[in-house]
Amino acid sequence: MPTPQSPSFRPALALVLVALLASCLGPSRPQPQHRNRAHTAAHANAHRGPQAIPRPTSAQGESCLADLRGAHDTFLRLDDRDYGNGCYRANAIDLRGVPGDDRLVMVSNLPVVSCSMARGFTGWTRFGAGRAALQILGSPLVRVETFGSYSCRNVAGSDRLSAHASANAIDVSGFALADGRRITVLGDWNNPDPAVRQFLRVVRASACKRFGTVLSPDYNAAHRDHLHVELGDGRFCH
Repeated sequence: MPTPQSPSFRPALALVLVALLASCLGPSRPQPQHRNRAHTAAHANAHRGPQAIPRPTSAQGESCLADLRGAHDTFLRLDDRDYGNGCYRANAIDLRGVPGDDRLVMVSNLPVVSCSMARGFTGWTRFGAGRAALQILGSPLVRVETFGSYSCRNVAGSDRLSAHASANAIDVSGFALADGRRITVLGDWNNPDPAVRQFLRVVRASACKRFGTVLSPDYNAAHRDHLHVELGDGRFCH
């Protein structure tokens, strides 16, 4: 047996100390696993966020603003601002109204939205929602109601920024018609009137042709009261 003075004593003592330390720490804890990887991947793809949308240049912004003026949108231009943590507005506007076929369609709650998003929204409002309202419900569209665009936040359940963090997404909650009717996603997605249900689904289908991501109540409960529409190169429609 080695003595404290023997050359082999110190290595032996080191091994004993390592063993004691390992027993105190206990077994390593496994890393948490996602219970539903397929859902997580689909959710991430559906909300790729502003990483997929490069920050526009000043020249692109001027071109976009010229398009909106030519279309006779009602808006105020906003200064660029960096809010930190990856959140910003660039070439953004305060959007008040967009042109319909025969009237100005008012827009609610869009004090900050990117010009590129507003340009796509303008076309969709006129040629998608507006014409669907007239053809299916028999009344012109007079207002599109939204929950807004800009919000500095991550995609729910992830650490990735939402497209809302750069004002490149809009949450549409309802539509007001000239005859006084108000159609909301929350109250009318499953309306017993087949024409109302058809209108909302045609509105969604037309959005899917113009935006990279469109999410509706059919996607999950978090979207039960709005249509989420955002810019992007992909085509995720649900």
